[in-house]
Amino acid sequence: MGPAATSLTLLCLCSLVACVPMGTADTAPTQASLLEPKKARGDVPDILPEPEPEPTSPVSDFENSYNYVLSRLASMDQAIHKLNVGHYTLDVKVSQLMDRLSRMDAKVGELEDNIREVYQHSKVNRKEIGRLEGCHKGHRMGYKCYLVYNSYEDYAGASRKCLERGGRMAMPRDRKEQEALADYVKSFFHPGNWPVWLGINDLRSEGMYLFDDGTRVSYFQWRKHYLSSQPDGGRRENCVAMSSDDGDWWDHYCDRTMNYLCEFDDRVAL
Repeated sequence: MGPAATSLTLLCLCSLVACVPMGTADTAPTQASLLEPKKARGDVPDILPEPEPEPTSPVSDFENSYNYVLSRLASMDQAIHKLNVGHYTLDVKVSQLMDRLSRMDAKVGELEDNIREVYQHSKVNRKEIGRLEGCHKGHRMGYKCYLVYNSYEDYAGASRKCLERGGRMAMPRDRKEQEALADYVKSFFHPGNWPVWLGINDLRSEGMYLFDDGTRVSYFQWRKHYLSSQPDGGRRENCVAMSSDDGDWWDHYCDRTMNYLCEFDDRVAL
C-alpha cells in the first residue's frame, strides 16, 4: 500500500471516532431503566410544585392593618351605640316602675287608712253590740246592766274582754249594788257554787284595794269565818272574786281562770 492509501485509511478512522458519542460504553441501558414506563409528552407530573408567594410591599401590609383597625373601631362604635340605646330604654323603664311604685305606695297608704277606719268602726260596733247584749240578757239595776260570762279567763283576760264588749268588770260600790249582784250571780249558777271575777285588786300596793278603773274601794264584803277569813293571800293573792252561793269576796291568784262579771251603762235608762 502506498502513502496515499495509508493517509486515506487514517482519515476514515478519525471520522468514525468523531461520530461515536462520548461515554457510549458507559451509558448502556440498565434493567431498571428498561422497566421504567416511558411518559408520553404532555403528561402531568405526580407532585405539582408549590406556587411561589407573590412578593408584598410594606405599603400594602400597612393598608391592610389600617383597614382592619377601622373595621374593629366601627364594630365597637355600633356595640357602644346599642349599649347606649339599651341603657336609655332601661332608664325609661326604671322611671316608669318608680312612678308606678309611688302610686302604689299612695294607694297602700290610703288602703291602710281605710282599714284603720273600718277597724275603729268595728270596735265601736262590737262595744255597742256587747252593751246591748249585756242589757238585754243580763240584769238591769238603776243605770247599769250586769252580765255573767260563763267562760274561763284570768283577771287580765276578763278585764280585756269586758272592755272589748263596751263595758268593764263589775265594781259594786255600796251594799245595795253588792246585794243585787249577789242575788243575780246566785240565780245564774244555782244550784252550783262558782266564783266570778270582780273588778277589784290590790296590785298597785298591798292592802290598798282599787276598782279596775283606778278608784278607791270604800265598801267591802269579805268572807268572815273562824276557819278562813278573807283576805288571807298576802302578796300572793291580789285579785278579788265573788262566790256565787253567798256573794262573799275572796282574794285569789290573778292568773287563776274563772267566770267573770261585766257591767254596762244602760243608755236607755239614761
